[in-house]
Amino acid sequence: MDRYRKWIGTILLVSLIVIGFIPSVQHYVKIPTNIILFENQTLPIQSAQQVSSNQPNVSVEPEKESSTWQVSGNDVGESKLVVQAGAFPAKEVDVKVLPDFKVYPGGQSIGVKLNSKGVLVVGYHQVDTKEGKKSPGEIAGIQVGDMITEINGKNIEKMSDVTPFIKQAGKSGDPLNITVTRDDQSIKTKLYPLKDKGDYAYRIGLYIRDSAAGIGTMTFFEPNSKKYGALGHVISDMDTKKPIVVKDGQIMKSTVTSIEKGSDGAPGEKLARFSSERSVIGDITRNSPFGIYGKLTEQVENNIVNTPLPIALSHQVKKGPAKILTVIEENKVEEFSVEIVSTVDQKFPATKGMVIKVTDPKLLEKTGGIVQGMSGSPIIQDGRLVGAVTHVFVNDSTSGYGVHIEWMLNEAGIDIYEHPRQKAS
Repeated sequence: MDRYRKWIGTILLVSLIVIGFIPSVQHYVKIPTNIILFENQTLPIQSAQQVSSNQPNVSVEPEKESSTWQVSGNDVGESKLVVQAGAFPAKEVDVKVLPDFKVYPGGQSIGVKLNSKGVLVVGYHQVDTKEGKKSPGEIAGIQVGDMITEINGKNIEKMSDVTPFIKQAGKSGDPLNITVTRDDQSIKTKLYPLKDKGDYAYRIGLYIRDSAAGIGTMTFFEPNSKKYGALGHVISDMDTKKPIVVKDGQIMKSTVTSIEKGSDGAPGEKLARFSSERSVIGDITRNSPFGIYGKLTEQVENNIVNTPLPIALSHQVKKGPAKILTVIEENKVEEFSVEIVSTVDQKFPATKGMVIKVTDPKLLEKTGGIVQGMSGSPIIQDGRLVGAVTHVFVNDSTSGYGVHIEWMLNEAGIDIYEHPRQKAS
């Protein structure tokens, strides 16, 4: 009896394996259970069987002499595709058609200035007192990376707000009641300033900073709301390596003056200049793992793509050739060839959704590949904005990561799933 069972089991296993190699079965298994596409967009699906739609907002057409069917979103709404697979039960595919949505791709080099919520502690300073060298801030338990937000119940917004409190405490001998933010927690402590025996001034023994500046690349802006996204990654303090909590900030026009060419093990860098007094083009309201965001106050153009482009969701991006827009000389935005080496169909917001490789000879000759300051350069594939360059691989300057545009739009406060109809000009 056991022998028969083993034979039956073996026959069933072999049958399942053989069935798995039948092309029609392979196509059937690969058909997704859910499809999301935009109005007026067409997506291919592989199926050797009959595919039909039960609603007029979605149409399906077979390609000649091919097992590919083209699914088109005719109008906003939800419907189902019905796949008839011969003797197999029919398979239903849920289809959601989203409103047509387009944004302008960027590529422009921008200067970035961030003002933090409070003052950031970036190091300790040893005050030379009569009793020896000490750091009052360290004694008070303040740590590098803490954000000082209040002193004696008063909000602290910039470094110059701190000095009057130190002078007053020195005269009175009273401690400073300091509130710091650390890992999203509010912590209170008392700090006693100490007198420096060299210049007789009172010190708190902390190095602090209230702003940060750098350069990056504009990724996109939405024509109606003027919301934009740039960089594709968070801005962290250069000393503490912690993300800067933004109070406000500005982006401005930037001119690339030179480029330090990258090589394996030594990433390159764009060198640029900008002036916040004359060329502010937008504000900064958010600094997130997916980049910086705000609204434009001035129209920007890249002179490469002067009409809005549709976008691709993370599951619509594919391996293969693409283009990036970026600046390598002065203010001129140029288009360069890259290869999307891999892409992840991300169900939830996440960074590093793509791996890209620079293939353009001109860009490789000029920069060696991806360099600092190129972060945010828009990635375009098949006429759709799919994401932005974010990081370079230290051991391979020609390659790096990209983030999907879907998540950048989400961080900008643009809901592509419920976005109202618009006519982009």
